[in-house]
Amino acid sequence: MARIITLTVNPAIDKSTTVAGIGPNTKLRCTQPTFDAGGGGINVSRAIKKLGGTSLCSYFSGGPSGAYLKQLLDEKDIEQSITPIKGFTRENLAVTDTSTNQQYRFGMPGPPIQEAEWQNALKQLELQLNKGDYLVASGKLPPNIPDDFYVKISRIAENKEALFILDTSGEALIKAAKSRVYMLKPNLAELGALCGVTSITDLDLKSLAQEFLENNDCQILVVSLGPKGALLVTKNEMVQVPAPVVHQKSTIGAGDSMVAGMVMSLIWGKSLVDMVRYGVACGTAATMHHGTQLCIKEDADKLYEWIKQQAPILETN
Repeated sequence: MARIITLTVNPAIDKSTTVAGIGPNTKLRCTQPTFDAGGGGINVSRAIKKLGGTSLCSYFSGGPSGAYLKQLLDEKDIEQSITPIKGFTRENLAVTDTSTNQQYRFGMPGPPIQEAEWQNALKQLELQLNKGDYLVASGKLPPNIPDDFYVKISRIAENKEALFILDTSGEALIKAAKSRVYMLKPNLAELGALCGVTSITDLDLKSLAQEFLENNDCQILVVSLGPKGALLVTKNEMVQVPAPVVHQKSTIGAGDSMVAGMVMSLIWGKSLVDMVRYGVACGTAATMHHGTQLCIKEDADKLYEWIKQQAPILETN
């Protein structure tokens, strides 16, 4: 049976708290914080676990914070493959102002990664991947890792006949998109960067997405549209899947929950349209809870049933 391997090159410990009012030059009395293992691929592995699946969670880790990160994942019973680094694993902070229900997210830069460290990660991945496995790489690159790192990952996946799913941004995304990728999940801004435009309107979204797919070696493009859902584009079809309106409490990990829902759908053998439906359901479900709790399967399943009842916007390429 195909396995899921997630890769996180810039993991974090996510600290979340609340405060009744935020203002300058004053001591802010916060509630007791919660701590979660975070970073793109790690969030995907956590969400997969909550959806009833299993994955091998591969990531860079160092220092006391790295040891705590491992402890947090051990508590979730998630299988891990750790590439040791000299630097300390970063820590992020999310503060929700309860008086306005506004959330402030402070993302710290990751530690510089030495060449020997990232080369070691590539060697480990080559040993772990097998034919038919799903490799999910999610998150930005930390300092010192070359922009073509995900291109190198793509070549390993291609050689191993594994399916490479990528969710990243910036120059790393632009370079990786020119290699062989099974599925890309950009948002509108990221798709704009891939297509060389500064902004995308509803009128030109579908033509730009189709043009990108025609000019790149990517089988599936899923454009995240936030509260509007997502757009699925393949060589043969284009489907827009709506998202239900819910009471949002936190958007942390929504995109990673969406990726988790989609890769689990592939494992379950769902159609591509249902894959995106369930992905949107999981991403929306993640926003219904505070902090970095990610999606809850019961919520995702209910939202998925609602989405299935909506008529998708279909077009044939």
